[in-house]
Amino acid sequence: MLDSTLQVGISVLAPLMAVDAFAALIGLEASVVRAQVHRGYWPTVKVGKRLLVNVEAVRLKAAERGAEYAL
Repeated sequence: MLDSTLQVGISVLAPLMAVDAFAALIGLEASVVRAQVHRGYWPTVKVGKRLLVNVEAVRLKAAERGAEYAL
């Protein structure tokens, strides 16, 4: 689990991230994340030839979902 300082740093420094780098960050194999991206499970942005995961959108969605379960 990432601490809050690292989470903020990641979203500020890298709002978009290559699929392989994102896979390493979340601890899954790159092939698994690529398959999930192609199924539409992760928000992506195409920049030129590259397909990048929108890490900021993932963070915002996680924050929304977390607020639903706040005690």
